[in-house]
Amino acid sequence: MHKQIFVNLPVKDLARAREFWSSLGYSFDSKFSGEKSVCVIFGESILVMLLVEELFASFAHKPVCDAHERVEVLHALSCDNREHVDTLIAKARAAGATIPDEAEDHGFMYAQGFYDLDGHGWNCCAWAVEGECK
Repeated sequence: MHKQIFVNLPVKDLARAREFWSSLGYSFDSKFSGEKSVCVIFGESILVMLLVEELFASFAHKPVCDAHERVEVLHALSCDNREHVDTLIAKARAAGATIPDEAEDHGFMYAQGFYDLDGHGWNCCAWAVEGECK
């Protein structure tokens, strides 16, 4: 089985993207970061590589999608609880993210999403093992 996942995403302005994720409280792995890329640490085994579009395109071998116009994938982030979801959404909003919908409370799961500065979709979800999500 796999031990880690690196999600690679194209970005238009690397410094602006780094500032966005930093303002949400994330840190970076300098081993995988440079002039054209930055590695955001989402968890021990979950890393997101933000690559300037030119570098991303060199790996993709297909046209790069404009995430403001089309959706290829939505990333779902597990959160500890409702407060964690609300805090991330508030930080994302303050950093310039687009919040398309109100939070949804399904009892067993509480979720809300945002689109980052480059249009990539992120859902923040907290769910309960038993009973209602607190």
